[in-house]
Amino acid sequence: MRNAEIVKRRRPELGHLESAVLSVVAAAPEAQTVSQVQARLDGGPAYTTVMSTLARLAEKGALRRTLDGRAYRYQLAAPTASIEQALSARSMRRLMGNGADRAAVLARFVAELDDDEERMLSDLLDRQRHQQDRG
Repeated sequence: MRNAEIVKRRRPELGHLESAVLSVVAAAPEAQTVSQVQARLDGGPAYTTVMSTLARLAEKGALRRTLDGRAYRYQLAAPTASIEQALSARSMRRLMGNGADRAAVLARFVAELDDDEERMLSDLLDRQRHQQDRG
């Protein structure tokens, strides 16, 4: 499955326009300007709307932007699967920072894990600790 086809599926953490913009960028052979993305979108969204959406996707870590003269060019920040993982992780992190009792949220999350997920989480935490000890 190509990047554009994978990205085209709408993810719950992205709005409709964000998903469409991400699909356009994923399908492009090179980094895209706001104008190039705007020209490929259905419905003719305003330039400023596309610009804001691209900037928001860059802030979320889905896109990388580079200055090219006076304009930014946007491209995928990582392979599509990694982008989906990064967006999900960022969404989880944002939920944790919404003033809720973080320990209670984490405890509830862990309580709802099945045995395989619990082992996976434990292994990931062990690996993270090991990497921190080395570096």
